[in-house]
Order: sequence, then C-alpha cells, then structure tokens
Amino acid sequence: MFISPHYFYPADSGWKFNGPLETDEFRTHSFARSGPLNLTGFSNSGADWLDRFKPFIEDGKTVVVSPHKVWGPQTNDLVLQLRKRGIAKIILGGMLANMCVESYLRELIEQGFEVAVVKDATAGPRHPVWGDGYQAAMINYRFLAHAVLSTSDAVDGMR
Repeated sequence: MFISPHYFYPADSGWKFNGPLETDEFRTHSFARSGPLNLTGFSNSGADWLDRFKPFIEDGKTVVVSPHKVWGPQTNDLVLQLRKRGIAKIILGGMLANMCVESYLRELIEQGFEVAVVKDATAGPRHPVWGDGYQAAMINYRFLAHAVLSTSDAVDGMR
C-alpha cells in the first residue's frame, strides 16, 4: 500500500496565487504541518491519519511517499516509488474524488500504469454552489479508468 499525503508547510504560505479550495485549505489549516522535519502538533491534526487507519498505515510495510502540494503526484515521488518496485497496476482510492483522486488517475494513466478506482473508497466534496464533486468524478472515472470497482470487487479481484 502507498499513501500520498497532502501537506502544507509554513513556507508554502508564500504562494502568490491559489485556487478556491487551496485558499480554503490555507485559511482553515486543513493540512498544515509545522515543517517538513518537524512533527510537533501533527498528532490529531488535520494532517494526521485517521485513528482507524493508523494500524494499517503504520504497519512497517506501507510506503508513505513525499507529500503532494496541489492535486496530483507530479509534485511527489509516488511514480518513482512504484517504478522502483516494478508495479504496473494500481488500485486507487482517497479523498477529493474530483480533484486529487482524479488528478492521480489521469497522471498515473499518462505515466503508463493500469489504474482501477474503488468508488466506495473515494470521497468527494459537495458544495451548494460548485456542485457534487463525487458525482462529477464518477462520470470522469468511467471515461478514464481501466475499471471502476466496489471495495468487495477489488478485494475479490486480488484473490
């Protein structure tokens, strides 16, 4: 399993422009870290793992790649980590279906990976003005992904 975290460090506040969601993330400190080499305040912050997932992530086998800064893996080392292990097929899930997950899907396909998205292991934002991000993503996944699966179908396929 590979985890690609989304963190902002204090130096990132010097960015001169951001999109609407980035602006909100900076305002709320949703993924704020005190620094790349400092875990002060990390535990139970918006940047920490959810408690129910910690046993799986902190198992000594899961690869936590360098953090991505905007939406996709172009700003971290996920592709390198996958290629160094000879991995060509990916099962993808995560937060922000129409933003991060879709960006990962598009980039990983462009990089030559075969990618299946797990629809019930993916969350999407709903906004009263901007719309339903999850629904938008599901439409695009059907056009892009090699497969759009449920968790049970993904697990069955790995047996």
